Amino acid sequence: MLLNTLILALRSIRRNLLRSFLTVLGIVIGVAAVITMVTLGNGATVAIQTQIAGLGTNLLQVRPGQRLGPGGGTGGPAFRDTDAAALAAQVGGVLAVAPESRTGATVVAAGRNWGSSIIGSTNDWFTTGNWQVAEGRIFTPEEVRAGAAVCLIGETVRRELFGANLALGSPLRVRQMSCEVIGVLGSKGQGAFGNDQDDLVLMPLNTLQRRITGNTRVNTLLVSMNDGADPERVKAGITEVLRELRKLSPTDEDNFNVLDTKQLGETLSGTTRILTTLLGAVAAVSLLVGGIGIMNIMLVSVTERTREIGLRLAIGALEREVLLQFLIEAVVLAAIGGLIGVALATGASIGLSVLMNVPYVFNPGVNLLSFLFSAVIGVVFGFFPARRAARLDPIEALRHE
Repeated sequence: MLLNTLILALRSIRRNLLRSFLTVLGIVIGVAAVITMVTLGNGATVAIQTQIAGLGTNLLQVRPGQRLGPGGGTGGPAFRDTDAAALAAQVGGVLAVAPESRTGATVVAAGRNWGSSIIGSTNDWFTTGNWQVAEGRIFTPEEVRAGAAVCLIGETVRRELFGANLALGSPLRVRQMSCEVIGVLGSKGQGAFGNDQDDLVLMPLNTLQRRITGNTRVNTLLVSMNDGADPERVKAGITEVLRELRKLSPTDEDNFNVLDTKQLGETLSGTTRILTTLLGAVAAVSLLVGGIGIMNIMLVSVTERTREIGLRLAIGALEREVLLQFLIEAVVLAAIGGLIGVALATGASIGLSVLMNVPYVFNPGVNLLSFLFSAVIGVVFGFFPARRAARLDPIEALRHE
C-alpha cells in the first residue's frame, strides 16, 4: 500500500512540474541559506584560530599602559631590553622572552621603495612568534650585541623590492642607514586583525635603537610559555617581576598589561560562533516560509482534486490512505527541496570561501540536520491539507465542479 501511495504521489508531482518547483523553492532557499551561513561561519572561526596561532606559541604580549587590545596601551612608561632578561630569568614556565620595538619607514633597494614596518628584537623573537627563515640565517650573538647593520625581510618586502632577483646579500636602505639582507622570513600571510604579517624588516634591537629611532624604548615584551605551563601563574609571575622593576607600590595600579593571545583567540572564536548561530537561525526562518508555501499549494491541490478524492473514497479507499497520499506528496516535495538546497549550498559555500579567503569546512551534521528539518517541515505543513482531503464527504466531493 505504501509503495502504491508513493507512486501516486510522484505522478501527481510530475503532472505539475512547474508548480512543484515553485512550491519547493522556499525550502531550497531556506536549506541553502542555513548551510551556507553555518559553513562560512565555521570557516571564519577556523581562520581566526589559525591566525591567532600564527602570532606565536603559547604567547603572552606585555605592553605598557592599562588598555588591552591591538596597538598597545597608553599611559605607562616603555620597557627596557633588560626587562626581557629579568622575566626570562625570574619567571617560571617561560620558554623565551623577546623585547620588541617597532617603527614605520620607507625602505629602498634595487631602485624601488616600499613603506614597511621596521622591527628591532633579538633571536628570541623567532621563537616567540613561530617565525621560520625561508632563506639565509638569523643574527649572530655578536651582531645582536654590537647592533650590526644586518636585517631579515618578510616575503612582501622581498616581492615588492627585489621581485625575481636575489635578495640575500643585497643592501637595503632604511631611512639614512644601509643594512645587508641576511635572510628572508617564511610567509605567514594575513594576521588576526587584517594586517599583512609579511610586510616587515627585522634587525637587531640595538641597531634599531641607535641608528633609526634614537632612543632605548621597547614597545612590547613577547613572552613564550613552555608547553603545559599555567598561563595564570606565568602572568602572575610577570606582573610581580615588572611591578618590582617599575617600582610600583602596593597601592599603585599596574602601568602595563599582559595579553594572552590564546584567550584572545577563544574570545574571537566564541563571538564568531555566536554570530554564526544567529545568522543560521535567521536563515532558518525562510524554511518556515517555505513550509507555509507547501501548505498553501497542497490546499489548492486538494481543491483541484476534490472529485478525484471523492471517487477514491467512493470506491473503497480508506481515509488513512488518502491522508497518506497527500502527506507523502508534501514530504517528497520538501525532501526534494532539501536535496537541491544541500547541493546549492555546497557550491555556494565553496565559491564564497574562496572569495572571502576562509577555509571551506564541511559539516555533515549541519547538512543532515537541514535536510531532515526540511522533511519535517513537509510533514508538519502537509498534515492539515492531507487531513482535509481525507475527511471530505465522498458524495459532496463527487458533486464538486
